[in-house]
Amino acid sequence: MDYYFLDLVSWQHSQALYHAAAYLGRESLFILRPNSPYVCIGCHQDAEQEIDLKFTRANDIPVFRREVGGGAVYLDGEQLFYQLVIPSDHPAIPSDKVEFYRRFLEPVVAVYRQVGVDAKYKPVNDIVANNRKVSGNGAAEIEGMTILVGNFILDFDYETMSKCLRVPDEKFRDKVYKTLNENLSTIQRETGSIPQTADLASALVAAYRPLLGEMRPRKLDGELLAKADELINEMHSDEWLFANDRRRPETKQVRIREGVYVIQRVVKYPGGLVRVSAVVEDGLLKDVYISGDFFFYPSNALPDLERSLQGIPADLDYLTAAIQDFYQQRMIESPGINAENLAKVFVTAD
Repeated sequence: MDYYFLDLVSWQHSQALYHAAAYLGRESLFILRPNSPYVCIGCHQDAEQEIDLKFTRANDIPVFRREVGGGAVYLDGEQLFYQLVIPSDHPAIPSDKVEFYRRFLEPVVAVYRQVGVDAKYKPVNDIVANNRKVSGNGAAEIEGMTILVGNFILDFDYETMSKCLRVPDEKFRDKVYKTLNENLSTIQRETGSIPQTADLASALVAAYRPLLGEMRPRKLDGELLAKADELINEMHSDEWLFANDRRRPETKQVRIREGVYVIQRVVKYPGGLVRVSAVVEDGLLKDVYISGDFFFYPSNALPDLERSLQGIPADLDYLTAAIQDFYQQRMIESPGINAENLAKVFVTAD
């Protein structure tokens, strides 16, 4: 496998390179950090509902939507990212996504322990120390390649992160800031010092060798850079960023009458937050929209699930059966969220 220890790169290339490698079918490990801050939202998130876009625009903080699920994150040079791209039929990849996380995060846990952090894997996809998250991770599948992305959090700007999130009021924002401080930690906080990024990179490459074989250092080449730049042009655009938002029905235009009402609900599960909106007309669902910071494989099947629920009775048993059928037909995985969990979001009492 080729690996690229790039350290500081442009914020755009910190996302575009691993996407490019996946589309080119190139097995790679990227280890890098952005040279300027930005916000990155998950594949299934709704930018306008998750991010305070007025704040990010006023402070020149770009917002990018990746092709990996999960939640909104604030990224800067105080985090060192690892981005693993391998063929989905690689013999080291288990069929179960939770087992995939467990196996492929073991090397990351080992590196954290080498630098003095008492890290442990926590399902579905976190690494924790002293009951605080010290690394967030996500996976995706693109063009027959499986991607794992995550970070070594050297230090963290809790205040800016809390300001980037969309919240109902400033009192709630204070609570977000406090919760971040209590539940997210860093290498600096856990050990009192920050290791050199080159040392972390070398340790991670060594830790992955038993799982992935020989690791060859490489420099960026023209093909990879050209594909990355092509993706930057496509993905750093309002059309891509707000693609999920445009799936959301304009509920304010729905005519409300007897037997017609709008539902908007949010439920948190071990696999992530699920946000749904829909119109229920005479007991049947229409205009179904699902977003959130969960993981859904394959990711491009989520709009198909929304369409499959059109006309389904807003009843737990009917919905569970319909979603289970969709999962079986399309071989869907959503770690930490099963079909009944998803159905319950639509029928949970407000």
